Amino acid sequence: MQPRIPRQSPGEQGARRPDRTDVDARFNAELASVVSGARRRAVRDGDRQIDTAHLLHSLLEHDPEVRAVLGEGPRIARLLGYLVQRSIGYGLRWQSTVEDSGAVPVVTGVAGFSPLAAAAMADACVRAKRRGAARACGIDLLAALVADPQARAVEVLGRAAVEPRTVLTRVENHFEPTP
Repeated sequence: MQPRIPRQSPGEQGARRPDRTDVDARFNAELASVVSGARRRAVRDGDRQIDTAHLLHSLLEHDPEVRAVLGEGPRIARLLGYLVQRSIGYGLRWQSTVEDSGAVPVVTGVAGFSPLAAAAMADACVRAKRRGAARACGIDLLAALVADPQARAVEVLGRAAVEPRTVLTRVENHFEPTP
């Protein structure tokens, strides 16, 4: 039987991973806090793995740039409302299931994360490198979360009437240099 509590990855425990990649070194300070917050939320929710909805919820709580890209005010309140309801409402059907659309290659070696959440974290790092940043930030993770239409984060956004393509456009505009 697998433990119900996602274990901390060696990088989060302050140790080095076997592949010599420090997990926290891939993310800026805010994003490292987001990942820790998502892990705590998964534990509180009684989920086996951190999924994309946990990551989205933590992004909304910890990253003001993400909130700005999504649009402050009622939209954020609606999103947070749906995310809070996951432990008492529609999200109950997610318990005991693995978030994996099969559309993305499974990322191994990221203990405690659903395949889609692990892939989104890896994609956030790729996005950061493409724009010339040394570390991924919350906006990179937001873009990665909405990339797979089967992600739980995309389902939550849809329930709150937030279109993933619009989010990606806003992310691109966020990073474009202003004249």
